[in-house]
Amino acid sequence: MLLVSDVDLTPNPHALKFILNEKILNFETRQFHNKQEAENDPLAKGIFEIEGVVSVFYMDKFITIEKEKQANWGQIQKPLINFLKVFDKALIPKEKEIQSTDENAGELLKQINNILDERVRPSLASDGGGLQVIGLEGFKVKIHYQGACGSCPTAISGTLTAIEGLLKRDVHPALEVEAA
Repeated sequence: MLLVSDVDLTPNPHALKFILNEKILNFETRQFHNKQEAENDPLAKGIFEIEGVVSVFYMDKFITIEKEKQANWGQIQKPLINFLKVFDKALIPKEKEIQSTDENAGELLKQINNILDERVRPSLASDGGGLQVIGLEGFKVKIHYQGACGSCPTAISGTLTAIEGLLKRDVHPALEVEAA
């Protein structure tokens, strides 16, 4: 049984962050853009059964849900809370062991991830989202927004520029950031 202890608005008008009474993941983030992607994850799959849900993101102690533009939060919130009350959290797939990128990645990628971990990801998580570094080609960092950030106009424009400025200043002036 999972209980929703609070609901937070996000900068994305079509996404809400549902704060849970306990941790469901310790270090992974999980993003599902549709029901097919969620097929092997009972938590996300069950949430997609609620009419109007278009994406599910979860980590730590929260779940962020994005709804269809025309959907009403009233038709989603109550079914979600009822689903979580009867959901057995033991059904959540086990987290994979963290494999350090330190062995395979260069010093530049380590520095980038350290800055993102310290200065960016906590802010994005507080808004119901996250970001993943997809790759580094030369000085071009490819990132993928998760959760509420995935379709938020602010994340795609302003936040991207802010992240690039931060990385240029604190890591290397030639870095460019691109959303994947």
